Amino acid sequence: MNIGDIFNLFILGPIVTLLVAIYQGLTFLHIPGALGFSILFMTVIIRILVWPFMTSQLKVTKKMADLKPHLDLLKQKHKDNKQDFAKAQMDLYKEHGVNPAGGCLPALLQIPIFIALYQAISNIVPGAGGHIDKINHLLLFPQLKLPAAIDPDFFGLNLGIKPSEFGAHGMLLLLIPIVTAVLTFVQSKMALPKAVKTYPSDSPKEKKEKEGIEDSMGQIQSQMVYMMPLMIGYFAFSFPAGLAIYWNCYTILGIIQQYRISGWGGMSDWIARLQPETKAIAKRK
Repeated sequence: MNIGDIFNLFILGPIVTLLVAIYQGLTFLHIPGALGFSILFMTVIIRILVWPFMTSQLKVTKKMADLKPHLDLLKQKHKDNKQDFAKAQMDLYKEHGVNPAGGCLPALLQIPIFIALYQAISNIVPGAGGHIDKINHLLLFPQLKLPAAIDPDFFGLNLGIKPSEFGAHGMLLLLIPIVTAVLTFVQSKMALPKAVKTYPSDSPKEKKEKEGIEDSMGQIQSQMVYMMPLMIGYFAFSFPAGLAIYWNCYTILGIIQQYRISGWGGMSDWIARLQPETKAIAKRK
């Protein structure tokens, strides 16, 4: 048995079976938009199952972000000796109970699940380039076998249509990649630590250290916070709408979980700017 067979048997097969079981159940109950709801329900279930792993990863990431100012001081102190810096770094992590590998393992565990989710949905959504025959072959219970064609309608939206086909199906389709990009931006921005504030009482040394932290954060922002949403938004523009429903649902749940663990993070300043405007609007009403 090769790696592909193991992946299909233990990861892709169960996820496909769950998706089809939800779809068949909703179809039996004559629920409109059964395909769209089955994608949403399956995404929620999978996200709940990986919730503990994501929580562990987010907590480690938050602790490491909180320790970054201390790490920068150690880097400056041991700039001429990498071995001393490495030892001081490990001592710092040990003192605060941080295991850097603890944030990597949960992320690695989620990769095959993420791939399986994508494959399952891309094969069941009409127009995504997949095949119902492949879905039926992967089912753990043949009784759930799908018909040759399934209804792609989700409250007037054909889940098999790509937003890139807006010329033939309407400009509203462009809202899908826009919403996808915005949600991805919010989650990426939240993943950053809060902006480092400077105060008049800061010494020149403290100001220089904070400027160094801001510089490193600026590099991360330019590479991840803006490029990732554009890339994901382009994917949502190019792929069938059914895949965007899955991605957006997964991202919204990720934003909720991230907020519960570390608050608004890098979005804090943006939220603070919006609050006075919201209060002013409420007073005018």
